[in-house]
Amino acid sequence: MSEAERQERVFKALADATRRQILDLLRDQPRTTGDICAQFPGLDRCTVMQHLGVLEKADLIIVKREGRIRWNYLNVIPIHEVYDRWISPYASTAVDVLAKMRQDIEK
Repeated sequence: MSEAERQERVFKALADATRRQILDLLRDQPRTTGDICAQFPGLDRCTVMQHLGVLEKADLIIVKREGRIRWNYLNVIPIHEVYDRWISPYASTAVDVLAKMRQDIEK
């Protein structure tokens, strides 16, 4: 899979609010699938599993099985790659503009 395809999967996975909430849950600690399902009482288990599948295909979560228990871990590497490629370069430009603006105002 190309880098562009990998990033496309990450962006599509992050586009959904429920999947972002799942990632927020996993940021604090790994969780079982049952625990994640319990955090979304308005969704059935099948729907939560579909969201987890999208996150796993995007490599945003790592799944480990212990018997019948499925543990979900956050994988921050794809998020860091998106940050390096898309956010960091634009942020540094914005900081430079703000610094220049500050200098101009203080003159």
